[in-house]
Amino acid sequence: MIDLPITQILPELLATLQTTTNVVLSAAPGAGKTTRVPLELLTIIPAEAGRIIMLEPRRIAAASAARYMAQSLGEQVGQTVGYTIRFESKVSNATRIEVVTEGVLTRRIQNDPELFGVACVIFDEFHERSIQADLGLALCLETQAALRPDLKLLVMSATLDCGPIARLLGDAPVVVSQGQAFPVQVIYPAVSDTQSLTRQMAAIIKTALTEEAGDLLAFLPGTGEIRAVERELAGLSSAVVCPLYGDLPFEKQQQAILPGPQRRVVLATNIAETSLTIEGVRIVVDSGLTRRLQLDPATGLERLVTVRAAKASADQRTGRAGRTAPGVCYRLYSQQTYQAMTPFTPPELMTADLAPLLLELAAWGVTDPASLAWLDQPPAVHLATAQELLQMLGALDAQGTITALGRRMVQLPLHPRLARLLLSAQEQGQAVTGCYLAAQLSNRSTAFRAIEQTAQQLLRLVGEKPQKCPAVDLDMLHNTPEMAVAAWPDRIAMLRQGGEGKYLLASGRGAVLSAKAGCTGAAFLVALQVDGGEGADGLIHQAVGLTEEQLRQAAGHLITKQRQVTWDGAAGRVAAAEQERICAVVLASRQIQADDSEAIPLLLEQVKRNGIGCLGWNDQSRQLQARVGLAARLLSEDGWPDISDAALLNTVEIWLGPHLSGIRSQQGVQQLSVLHLLQEVVGWNLLQSLDTVAPTYLTIPSGRKVALDYTDQEGPVLSVKLQELFGLATSPTVCKGRRAVLVHLLSPAGRPVAVTRDLKGFWERSYLEVRKELRGRYPKHPWPDDPWNAVATHKTKKAFERS
Repeated sequence: MIDLPITQILPELLATLQTTTNVVLSAAPGAGKTTRVPLELLTIIPAEAGRIIMLEPRRIAAASAARYMAQSLGEQVGQTVGYTIRFESKVSNATRIEVVTEGVLTRRIQNDPELFGVACVIFDEFHERSIQADLGLALCLETQAALRPDLKLLVMSATLDCGPIARLLGDAPVVVSQGQAFPVQVIYPAVSDTQSLTRQMAAIIKTALTEEAGDLLAFLPGTGEIRAVERELAGLSSAVVCPLYGDLPFEKQQQAILPGPQRRVVLATNIAETSLTIEGVRIVVDSGLTRRLQLDPATGLERLVTVRAAKASADQRTGRAGRTAPGVCYRLYSQQTYQAMTPFTPPELMTADLAPLLLELAAWGVTDPASLAWLDQPPAVHLATAQELLQMLGALDAQGTITALGRRMVQLPLHPRLARLLLSAQEQGQAVTGCYLAAQLSNRSTAFRAIEQTAQQLLRLVGEKPQKCPAVDLDMLHNTPEMAVAAWPDRIAMLRQGGEGKYLLASGRGAVLSAKAGCTGAAFLVALQVDGGEGADGLIHQAVGLTEEQLRQAAGHLITKQRQVTWDGAAGRVAAAEQERICAVVLASRQIQADDSEAIPLLLEQVKRNGIGCLGWNDQSRQLQARVGLAARLLSEDGWPDISDAALLNTVEIWLGPHLSGIRSQQGVQQLSVLHLLQEVVGWNLLQSLDTVAPTYLTIPSGRKVALDYTDQEGPVLSVKLQELFGLATSPTVCKGRRAVLVHLLSPAGRPVAVTRDLKGFWERSYLEVRKELRGRYPKHPWPDDPWNAVATHKTKKAFERS
């Protein structure tokens, strides 16, 4: 057995696990933790204590790790070391180490919360932070706390920051293995911004094969890029090109993993970052890219996006070259790009579809995900989206509790949508069609053999006899729209009025029908494949068309009757309708009368939106507002209310709301008397004193009653001809003498002559100058030398003498 770095810390790890239940192991890539640690644990965990279960993120890694360990013991898989992955298990009564994929552990805990016969659970490659790994650990911690305090948990990682996970495990001890097996030289070759990734990758691979010895492992973001590079290397004679990705047939995977007579170039996705042992690899070529499924919370739809890999992933890829001998890593990006990479890959929990997770939690009896121990709390908005979908699928009730249908769905190793499709098909006597469709949609591989194998396994799971299906095509759903509706209820869509090819999804988002999707002109459809798109609308790639009758029959349980009361901006009024709808899709609508409880909030919202000025104000109401405002500022001790625009807008529900009964339009609101509304706010008692403290008019020396203008910012303002104030020695006041009236003195023609709050000062200092200037212009009007003792008049001299 090769002496790997993990060997040095094995005594410490074993001693720690003998004295505590939870341990974190941090070991650099290539240290040997995946294949050495489980075997060493056999020395401290007796057979009668139970099995050691080790989780691997991917099926190919689980099977490979189990085979490697079995070979190191000189045994066949299924003896001391076995594995269980989706639809495949190689274990026996003699098995003491069982390598499983994460979904298998989740199912096992759901069926046996005590994990009877399990002594230790190892979470390998935990730094990848898959949803199932986070869920499995959360459930194991609950089992450990409530039922199995003796259950040992070992979290292993190559790149994880161990502090947070150690705290989650109750301040568990951390054992660290330093260093790689062998040193790896990192090379940053010059890269071009104009040449395609696949051509540059092929060129670097050819260069590396001539410069370095050993097999080569290249990391590419997806299968499309792998096939493109494979084509570029078609004429390569010095090595055999082996693709490696999750849905590749087993024989092809083994060709890439196991050594052979020829030198190999392995073109892999990030699947090869994990615990796969690809013997003979001395060269790594890293594109620095990865493909990640991300959930857009605004649309509730997922998109597969190509993104820059995290620094931790880049380090782990580099480590693949130094597992068995010194190696070299060519990075198709700059050193500056490497330094700028995010430290770690974001947890899948934070970006992916949480519907499968939420259904598992509901089956566990958890309605509040926050109550579990998570390294990172699932985003609330993603959980809300997931819960809404599961409720539409019928898996959860309105309280978030799992239903009988949900319990059947969670037993199937499928996304909840596909589980619902399969069960719907079975209800209609079309189990074979449902299983084959679910198999096709859940398999990344398009090979019919892989689809058929999965379909047969699904048929057995739902208690049906294995049967052949001559062809599998999503077009089969055109004849069984009920199955499409069952699986994609949130993607029921209705053709928009006047929008050719534009649809409204039940989720409320818009979507455009692709020319290749078919169903052109269908009034209703179910969008089978739809992404968030680059613009405001999503793009429907494949759909099943429906008539309204078919939709009502297939989705009758989703149709609800709702009163829809909205504001019709064009008509300026409240509009009310009773609608039959599936979420945002309206099947039928009829006009009804809105109740006050529905209409008044909308009317008040319009007032708030348009401002208090949208009411039917007139001069009287504005004058009252200004009079009360002045009194409130100068006589605060008297308890005057604040009826400024801002205060009124903040309290419309109180003073305006009660008067909107029966009103349904903006015009009706404007017809209300604002004066009467304000008088009600002020109150009878204060209104009586208002005429005293802030009168609406003054009787001036000429005998006339002249209105005061309180709306002027300097008000109140008295505008009057100068001759009418003869004999008035001082300026009049309001508000108990606390504010002098601002007097606008006018000429006989009504033009401004002077503005003053100090009438006495005007007579003493300014009058003679004004008299000198104007008496020649207005000789028919009196201009006495002594304005204090002159008789005030609004008449000419002759008219005054006649009177």
